[in-house]
Amino acid sequence: MLSNVLTTKSVLLFFILFGSVLHAQQDTLKQKVDIKSGYLEIKPELPDAIIYTKDADGQVYIVHEGVEMWCDQAYVYLKDNFVKAYGSVRIAQGDTVQMNSKYAEYNGNTQFAFASGEVVMKNPQTTLKTDTLYFDRIKQQAYYRTGGTVRDTASTLTSRIGRYYANSKKYQFLSKVVIKNPKYTVNSEQLDFYSETGAAYLYGESTIVSETSTVYCERGYYDTRNDNGYFVKNSRVDYNNRILYGDSIYFDRNRSFASATNNIRVLDTVNKSLIKGHYAEVFRAKDSLFITKRAVAITLRDNDSIYVHADTLQVTGKPENRVIKGFHRARLFKQGAPGEEPTSGKCDSIYVYQKSGITKLLREPVLWAGENQMTGDTIHILSDTKTEKLDTLKVFNNAFLVQKDSLGYNQVKGERLIGLFTNNELDTVNINKNAEVIYYSRNEENELVGINNTTSSSIQMYLEQQKISGIRFIKQADGKVYPPSKFPENARKLTGFQWRGDERLLRKEDLFKGKPAPILPKIQGIQLPEDEGEFFEDIPEDELNIPEASKLGPKNFQNNPDDPKPLTRDSDENSDGILPKKENSEEKEN
Repeated sequence: MLSNVLTTKSVLLFFILFGSVLHAQQDTLKQKVDIKSGYLEIKPELPDAIIYTKDADGQVYIVHEGVEMWCDQAYVYLKDNFVKAYGSVRIAQGDTVQMNSKYAEYNGNTQFAFASGEVVMKNPQTTLKTDTLYFDRIKQQAYYRTGGTVRDTASTLTSRIGRYYANSKKYQFLSKVVIKNPKYTVNSEQLDFYSETGAAYLYGESTIVSETSTVYCERGYYDTRNDNGYFVKNSRVDYNNRILYGDSIYFDRNRSFASATNNIRVLDTVNKSLIKGHYAEVFRAKDSLFITKRAVAITLRDNDSIYVHADTLQVTGKPENRVIKGFHRARLFKQGAPGEEPTSGKCDSIYVYQKSGITKLLREPVLWAGENQMTGDTIHILSDTKTEKLDTLKVFNNAFLVQKDSLGYNQVKGERLIGLFTNNELDTVNINKNAEVIYYSRNEENELVGINNTTSSSIQMYLEQQKISGIRFIKQADGKVYPPSKFPENARKLTGFQWRGDERLLRKEDLFKGKPAPILPKIQGIQLPEDEGEFFEDIPEDELNIPEASKLGPKNFQNNPDDPKPLTRDSDENSDGILPKKENSEEKEN
């Protein structure tokens, strides 16, 4: 009579003989699960099962086609080629899958495993914890849908639904995906995570939030181990007081650096300003912004927008001390209220200090205030910081004011020009030191009276509606009013006269007049993942190979139609993440 307890050698001999007979009786090519060690027990009440229990030498040890299983106790159903394992269960497949749980099932015919109770799955870089886990060895995929946590070397990822692809060592997380890192938190609708590299691909509305910044995108890549990333599709970086938008944004947390390409907008929420262009670099720790390719800074002042453009713009300083610097072919434009003449200017370089309300035009500057053209070595424009209206104009060295008349040009020159504004209109101009004027004097009927050519130590001019209405000479030295016929044509322009009216900016679109449109690089998109189908195949219930002893039923092998579906290349027309070409918006925005 066979004893209920056999030695290991007896067990092996018994199953070799039993397995040979069974194999001969069944017409099947399925390899049977192989029990390598354990105490054998047969219970009459379980005629289809053979029970193995751990012994003094170790746990029950079972192998099947490259997968190994250890447990404290195993119920083996030889007819179904099926195992139920209890107590400290461990399932290993080479170095690709190491799974621990309190309970597990393994179907040798379908090579399908199920684990429950404090499930832990490990690979060299990550550890997954969940309540229940399905593992399909044929597909080489694991799946959970009751919530799971993955611990990486740098972060912790949680989601309600997750799928692991053993061949590519990729996790795909769906529904309430969160990455927790000591430095930041990621939230995403869908996230693909590669355990070998720490690369995370974000799909759908996603954010990366830290104390100093918030990144938003609808398609992006983030290196969770090196803390840098690349974002496309409605991407932006919020630095609390400065928001960076762009078709493509690169972000490096360790360097406090971000760069953006194509259709850039940088919004300064403190100073009510907007900077646009097609390439930008932001150094958060240094409070520094660099932008080029049709760079233009737009500042709201007195319900009016002031535009500053240059080949390159640099913005530095804390929010309360922001300085804008424009380098090379700089231009300025202020529209003014309806009915007002615009104020505009050109120079090589421009400097704007918002706190003090000063704007400096440097190197060959020219400024147009209404019909008045002013030039000099340097021009300063001062605004009232409280009312935000234009206050004072200063032109240093070789100051020259020109106003076009129907018969010529009204002109005044000197060492320095001081202009005063009322309601953003120039109404008083003082020319100091070595002042000289040529002025076409007219009566109230606008008839020419004569041409005034006078030199003086100082000249004061009065303007109405931006036109000269009167002149006062201080310490007049020489000059008089000449009849037009007595004043030669070749003497009607002062030395140094230069009319630049054809350069005047009459509308904001003229900021880019004469400059070629920049060549924008094609954005390298981020493709959506391929559609790899559902984890569970759509098989009729009566065709499912589920042993009677399994704890699982047909419903466990069905995909939940209410669960979110992953975004794939077949589900989105813009699958590569490259945005459609946008028309340049400088012409359309204030």
